[in-house]
Amino acid sequence: MIESIEKNIIKNSGGTMVETADRIAVEKRIVICINGKEALSMFATPLMVRELVAGILATEPIIRGGWCIDRMSIEYGDDVLVDVPAEGQVSMEGAVITSGCIGGVTFPKRMNITPTNDPFTISPAKLKSLFHRFQKASALYQATGCVHSAALSDGEDILCLAEDIGRHNAVDKVIGFGILEQIPFAGKIMLASGRLSSEIVAKCAKWQIPIVASRTSPTSLALEIAEKGGVTVVGFIRADRLNVYTNPQRIKL
Repeated sequence: MIESIEKNIIKNSGGTMVETADRIAVEKRIVICINGKEALSMFATPLMVRELVAGILATEPIIRGGWCIDRMSIEYGDDVLVDVPAEGQVSMEGAVITSGCIGGVTFPKRMNITPTNDPFTISPAKLKSLFHRFQKASALYQATGCVHSAALSDGEDILCLAEDIGRHNAVDKVIGFGILEQIPFAGKIMLASGRLSSEIVAKCAKWQIPIVASRTSPTSLALEIAEKGGVTVVGFIRADRLNVYTNPQRIKL
């Protein structure tokens, strides 16, 4: 699926106006149907759609009962139409539109979170180096400057990187990839380019990902969830600094 298009624009630099070509990120409406009936829709970058849907349905209690990711169908057109066969009932009760600029959905009151005691640790220097590699790996951002990215790491390598116009979508794609590839979330780090809101931290706490790290800051509710879920939240990762907001025992010199 095409993730960006080329468009001629007018660029002003100093005292000149010049026509030039620019890369623009593609945005599509993703329609998720359960047994042929629309359950929810969102706007997203049409990459890793299978992982996106798997991450959402496995994390959020939308389907009460069994569903089969292997039988999911995806049709690409003006909209991306996804249909998931399921035996259970669909419930959107308690759904909350996320705080991201691209409307996602979460169910904070229905999400079951078991606190993690994961002993995984990493040094500040190693985390900063890893985050720098993560930022440089976002090819679509380098081309368009208009997407968020998220990645799963074991502290040594980046195991999965996802890009999307929505920061929540990028995290859902990474979680979906981990689920589909049967990668354990213990001893892993979720790297994120955007603000750490309560919804993002709750998703990571749900899967007991011990460390969540971003170049920007967390919200107050995100920190409350991280404390309850035993998650280490790291923010403002820059060249030679970072802030540890919760469960600092995992960040060791």
